Amino acid sequence: MLKRTPLFEAHQRLGARLVEFGGWEMPVHYTSIMDEHHAVRTAAGIFDISHMGEVMVSGAEASNFLNAQLTNNIGKLDLGQGQYTLMCNERGGVIDDLYAYRISSFDFLLVVNASRIEEDVAWLQKRHDAFPERGRVDVRNLSDIFGAVAVQGPRVREFIDLAIPRPAGSEAIAARASSLRKNEFDLFGFADETIYVACTGYTGEDGFEVIAPAAVIEAIWNQIMEAGQPYGLKPCGLGARDTLRTEACYPLYGHELDENTTPIEAGVGFFVALDKGDFVGRSVLAEQKAKGVAKRAVAFKMTDKSAPPRPHYPIWSAAPDERHIGEVVSGTSSPTLNLGIGLGYVPPEFAKPGTPIQIEIRGRRSPAVVVQKPFYKKPV
Repeated sequence: MLKRTPLFEAHQRLGARLVEFGGWEMPVHYTSIMDEHHAVRTAAGIFDISHMGEVMVSGAEASNFLNAQLTNNIGKLDLGQGQYTLMCNERGGVIDDLYAYRISSFDFLLVVNASRIEEDVAWLQKRHDAFPERGRVDVRNLSDIFGAVAVQGPRVREFIDLAIPRPAGSEAIAARASSLRKNEFDLFGFADETIYVACTGYTGEDGFEVIAPAAVIEAIWNQIMEAGQPYGLKPCGLGARDTLRTEACYPLYGHELDENTTPIEAGVGFFVALDKGDFVGRSVLAEQKAKGVAKRAVAFKMTDKSAPPRPHYPIWSAAPDERHIGEVVSGTSSPTLNLGIGLGYVPPEFAKPGTPIQIEIRGRRSPAVVVQKPFYKKPV
């Protein structure tokens, strides 16, 4: 039986088309993917991300424990800051990519992918059991306790304070939600509950993610909807979430990332802090950084009219030396650029922007070209 988020009934009332996604019944769109995509690029969109997981890691040794498991440097986080990071196996393959937030001196909140909650928690527990200072670290899976929404787009700061009105405590980092900057978060009060508001997102636009007890997440959704409607806010589903993140070249677990692919191969080596000390997978990643890799994630766009590229489509080198060189891992028709775009893995010699390639679409090869990432960057 499919799982449902606390916002399932709200989606039904809004007439969402619901589909299976990673074991969850989620909205793919309410009006259309195109309409919702453009709403986020020009005004604002709100997404249900309650299916994602939340893991609290606490204790005097929490920072050291996490630094031994994650690629980025947790020690660089001040109170009220978050960072994108990855959790790898001994081979350097990605178990998951996630966000880590420092919510106090000894408490860290990890937001993980919905499809990886069980694997992540099992891995962290296994690593915890082997950690010398395990008595000073606590790992708790709070995924069933929380719900979450993301509100994204260039007009979000104009109305977020109407929906999230006040910080929760006297030691607030931000005077109001709209004053949060990229990768900052703070605690706010809502209906006598403490909620987390973070300036992060997965669309390439400015915006916020709100994590709150499941009991109040629908009230938060409704309040944001009401506050944002005059500014063009629309509810958005997984379809627009995918086209938006693909344009921004953000990786998706199970596509760009998996347990047989490293952060260096995936092009997210910036989030690997080799200088911080040892962590799981470090030796493999250090070797790849020094000696290179056998495959690289590239962005490409179609250069002729064709059906859009899709995951698992073969990638071929261009004429005259035509050979199978890789595979598409994400592909779509870009609503912003009005052409087919994708991400795929190829040998390093084909990874330079400007390199012509071919994508096999329904048995026919169509011309494409490797381009600089990302496809879309929000106006400054």
